[in-house]
Amino acid sequence: MKKWIGILLSAGAIVGCSTSIAPAVTESVVVEAPDANTQKFPTDLRRVSLIVDDIDESLKLYRDVLEFEVNYDAMVTMSGVALPAGEPGAQARLVLISSNDSWVGWIGLLQWIDPPLERNFAPDRMGIGDAILVFNTEKVDEHCEAAARLPGIKVTTEASNTTYPARGDGDPIVVRTCYLFDRDGYFMELNKVLDRDSYNEY
Repeated sequence: MKKWIGILLSAGAIVGCSTSIAPAVTESVVVEAPDANTQKFPTDLRRVSLIVDDIDESLKLYRDVLEFEVNYDAMVTMSGVALPAGEPGAQARLVLISSNDSWVGWIGLLQWIDPPLERNFAPDRMGIGDAILVFNTEKVDEHCEAAARLPGIKVTTEASNTTYPARGDGDPIVVRTCYLFDRDGYFMELNKVLDRDSYNEY
């Protein structure tokens, strides 16, 4: 039970809702909050929560292609106030997925079920106020190709090498990258630093 406390607290804080707990997912990673006294800085970016049209369709990308793990899946009652979306009392589904870290780097997928939110047109250009999700993956080419086969995915640049200016006196940073919009219009970069020794040196 202890491992769910941190999830439930952060879930309620993000969506402003009451929570109906689903059974624990058997493949869930062990969730453990770090000791605050050992942390260098007071703030971490715990999770990005994405409002989506269809969680099951979104999971085809985030779980099946990018290989994140589902560790929480529940119906929640939305206030419509703390998170100013939808009607007060609306029922929504919240799924939390994670990868290598048990505390940071998570994604929340949030879908209004009853009543559903009206789906906006997914963008194909970026502007002020938009976010870019950056994923490090050892499988840039494989994941990019698999994502491109999913309905609604718009790949803007297929896998290729991108070179960034050096940090300090180090070598230029070469990154394998792929860029795409997911089915709800969230933009992401899949990347892999090709020379980690040089990257880590500076």
